[in-house]
Amino acid sequence: MKFQQILTFAPLFITLFGLALLPKPCMAEDPTEPLKPGDPAPKLEVLTSKGETVPLQSFYGKGPVVIYFYPKDDTPGCTTEACAIRDDFAAFRDLNATVLGVSYDTVESHRKFIEKYNLPFLLLSDKEKKISKAFGVKGLLMAPRVTFIIDKDQKIAWVNLKVNPQTHSQEVRTALAKLAD
Repeated sequence: MKFQQILTFAPLFITLFGLALLPKPCMAEDPTEPLKPGDPAPKLEVLTSKGETVPLQSFYGKGPVVIYFYPKDDTPGCTTEACAIRDDFAAFRDLNATVLGVSYDTVESHRKFIEKYNLPFLLLSDKEKKISKAFGVKGLLMAPRVTFIIDKDQKIAWVNLKVNPQTHSQEVRTALAKLAD
């Protein structure tokens, strides 16, 4: 009898548990909405892949800042995304953009990821989910794949809540070029 009861509830448990593991831009435990164009850019201390704690705003004001959230270092989609940005990095420089990747991985994981793929930009460790929360995109186990561009006036200028790793770099470069006009 107990075995039949378990079988009755197993699909529901698997569905609920499985859904809880997926990264989502806004989890019920933190009802904040993702930042929108025109919103002020967050100001907080961040931990870089160099092991340094710096104010996020120290990157602002010199040109546009691309902040892209991704689920996990050295996984297929995240590697595709990061390597495309690496391959297009000269174009990002030409647009005077600073690129910062953010995930819940450790500084050591970021260092290995940067070294393995020769990434020319900083990654930020968000183990405590402070950066994700400030941008309104906190996931449960992994950061959701979301990108923000902050303009020179320290405002959110562009947001992509549905990032495709294969086309991400081109989409960001197109958005940066439009902002430069």
